[in-house]
Amino acid sequence: MSNMRDAALSSKAWPFEEARRVFKRYEKAPPEKGYVLFETGYGPSGLPHIGTFGEVARTTMIMRAFREICDIPAKLICFSDDLDGMRKVPGNVPNQEELAEHLQKPLTSVPDPFGEYESFGHHNNAMLRRFLDTFGFEYEFYSATEFYNSGAFDEVLLRAAERYDDIMKVMLKSLREERRQTYSIFLPIHPETGRVLYVPMKEVNAKDGTITFDDEDGREWTLPVTGGNVKLQWKPDFGARWAALGVDFEMYGKDHSTNTPIYDRICEILGRKKPEHFTYELFLDDQGQKISKSSGNGISIDEWLTYASTESLSYFMYQKPKTAKRLYFDVIPKAMDEYHQQLRAYAGQDEAQRCNNPVWHIHGGDVPQSDMVVPFSMLLNLAAVANADDKDQLWGFIRRYAPDASPEANPQLDQAAGFAVRYYNDFVKPTKTYRMPTDLEREALIDLRDQLKAWEGGLDAEELQSIVYACGRERFDPLRAWFGALYEVLLGASQGPRFGGFIALYGIDETIALIDDALAGKFV
Repeated sequence: MSNMRDAALSSKAWPFEEARRVFKRYEKAPPEKGYVLFETGYGPSGLPHIGTFGEVARTTMIMRAFREICDIPAKLICFSDDLDGMRKVPGNVPNQEELAEHLQKPLTSVPDPFGEYESFGHHNNAMLRRFLDTFGFEYEFYSATEFYNSGAFDEVLLRAAERYDDIMKVMLKSLREERRQTYSIFLPIHPETGRVLYVPMKEVNAKDGTITFDDEDGREWTLPVTGGNVKLQWKPDFGARWAALGVDFEMYGKDHSTNTPIYDRICEILGRKKPEHFTYELFLDDQGQKISKSSGNGISIDEWLTYASTESLSYFMYQKPKTAKRLYFDVIPKAMDEYHQQLRAYAGQDEAQRCNNPVWHIHGGDVPQSDMVVPFSMLLNLAAVANADDKDQLWGFIRRYAPDASPEANPQLDQAAGFAVRYYNDFVKPTKTYRMPTDLEREALIDLRDQLKAWEGGLDAEELQSIVYACGRERFDPLRAWFGALYEVLLGASQGPRFGGFIALYGIDETIALIDDALAGKFV
C-alpha cells in the first residue's frame, strides 16, 4: 500500500472523511453493479449557475478521494430533471408569449425559444454539458426524459405501483391537509395535451401496472406507469432514482435536508439501500441573504471568472462546505492569494500534509507549480497606484521587480495581471477615497521619504519593510495605525499590502513621488 493511501485513510480533510463513509458500504463485498456511483441532480429550467459548479466540484473531490483510498471503480452521473413540467416562463429568454402556450409541458416538449435545439430542455441540457465540459469534469450525462422513455426506469415504476400505499403513507405525513386530498406520487402526462397533470388517482392497478384518473375536463383515462407515460412527483422521484440507479452518494444544499428521510425511506421501500449524503450550507450575498437563481443576487459564475481563475473558485468551494459563506466580489482576491499560497506550500509537504491541502483535492494529486511571483492583492494595489487600464502597464513594474518573469514563462501571473486590472477598474476605482495625513502621519511620511531617498540597498522587500517599520515604531501605538495611514493617504484604500513588498514592486523613486504627491494634497 502506498504512503499516499495510508495518509488518505487517516486524513481529516472532509473529502477523505466522506470517501471513507462511502467505502464502508463495500468493505465486505464490492458493489454488484461493478462501480460506486456518485450523483448530482440538476433542474434544467434555467442556465447552470455557481451552485451547480460547487455541487459538481465538491462531488468530484469526494470521488477523487474515494479512488485514492481504494481500487473500486467509481463514476459520476449528472442527472437532468428535464421531464419536469415548465411551471413559469423564465424571464431571461426570447419569445416569451410563444413559450407561455406550453406551460406544464415537460421541458423536453417545450420548443426551444432560441431556435437552436429540438426543445427547451435539450437547449438547457446542452448548456449544462458545455458548462461541465469547460471545467473538465468527468461525468456521464443522464436525461430524465430518456430515462423514463427508454424503459430504464420501468422496473422501479412497476414496483412503485406495487408498493403505492407504503410510499403514499410516507408522503402524506409530510403534506398539509388540503394537499393530501388530491396528492398522488404519480403524475400522468396527458396523452392529448402533453401536459404534466397534478390529479388524484381513481385506481392504481399494480397487477397491470396502470393508473386510472380523470383529467381536468372530467374525462377518464387509464395509462401504463411505464414507458414515459407517467412521471413521479419530485420527492418520490429522488428516492426512486436512487433505487433504480443504485446511487451510493449524493450531496445537496441545506434547503433539501428536511426531505432526506423521505427520499431515503422511499428508496428503501423500493428495495435498495439509501445512499450516503452530504448536506452543504447555502451561499449568502453581501447583505447576508441567501443567494437564489431567480433574484440574481450574489455573484454568477461568469462574474467570478471575469476577475479570477477557475482554480480560485474551486478553492473557495473546498473551504468549509458546512458553513454558510458570503459569496460576493470581495472574497475573490483572498481566494486567489490563498490558492497560490497552498500551491507553493504543496511542493515541500509530506503525504499527510498534501492530503489535507486543498490543492490536492482541486487537482486530484496532479498539482501544478505556482508562477505567481507577485500576489494578486499586490497586483491590485499596483493597478491602483498606476491607475492601470491594461496588464502591460503592470508588467513594466513586474519585470523590474522579478527580471526573470515574463507573460510566457509565468502564464498564471499574466492571467492574474489581467484579472487585477479588471477588478481594480470595476470595484476598487469607484470606491477609492484619499485623505490628508495628520501632523504625526505627515512627520512619519516625510521620515519614510527621506530614508528612501538615502537608501542604496536595492529592491529587497524585507529590508524595505524594516525601514517602514522604523518610521512608525516610535510614533504609533498600535503600529497598525501607521499601516492604516499609509493605505488611506497613499492608496485611497482601507487595507493594503505589506508595504515593503509594495515599494520593491512599485519602485523606490516612484514611491518617493507618491509620498510627495500625497503630502501636496494631489489625491484629495
